[in-house]
Parts: sequence; structure tokens; C-alpha cells
Amino acid sequence: MRHIYRCPLRWADMDAYGHVNNVVFLRYLEEARIDFLFRPEKDFKQGSVVARHEIDYKRQLVHRHAPVDIELWVTEIRAAAFTLTYEVKDPDQVYVRASTVIVPFDFEAQRPRRITSEEREFLQEYMDDQDEAVAA
Repeated sequence: MRHIYRCPLRWADMDAYGHVNNVVFLRYLEEARIDFLFRPEKDFKQGSVVARHEIDYKRQLVHRHAPVDIELWVTEIRAAAFTLTYEVKDPDQVYVRASTVIVPFDFEAQRPRRITSEEREFLQEYMDDQDEAVAA
């Protein structure tokens, strides 16, 4: 299953050419990630940090008033980290493909922690074997 976030585009996202600035895509990924991880019913309450981002820009996104879809899914779950994969897209084209490695973190102890069984169960609902197609 994939999580879909409808991301609004803002005037400040635009560069001098009317395209969404490449740096802004990281904020879009963050918004989608927060929408996915911090919902009242399924929440990473103990905290997490980003360990790594990879982003592939496929084509320019021209600024417009309509939102862009961000599909997000889980491609790997380890003992103390997991990977989210994203596509920023419209129905007929993909603008960005990206992935983020997330490490659950205990802010009180100031150290990484293991994924809880509840978190693992939640993440497994969003495991998607279609990541093979994304890599192609």
C-alpha cells in the first residue's frame, strides 16, 4: 500500500524561471513524511531523525495552483532504521524519485533506538514491492 499526500505549491517555491526550485523538493518530502508518520492513530511518538536522502530529478515542475501528488511507501525495515521511497508526480509524469533512511531516536537519551513492534507493524502495511519498477 502507498500513502498519498497532496502537496500544495506555493509562490515562494518558484525559482526565477517559474519552476519549483530543486531544494524545495526536500521540503515537499518532509511534508509527506510528517503526514505519513505523525497521524493520531499511528505515531512515531518517541521520535526519529533523517539519516540519508537520495533524490533523482526527472523533470521540472512548473509552478501552478493545483497540488502535486507525493506517493510514499516503505521499501526496507531493519532493526533500527527504515527506508521510505517517494514519487512526486502527476498522473501522467514523475518529477522526482527519492528515498529517505529514517532512524528512530530517543531524544531523552540522545541515541538511536530500535523500531518498536507497533511501529514495525504499521510500517509493514506500507511495504511495496513495486520499488523494483521505480528503480527502472
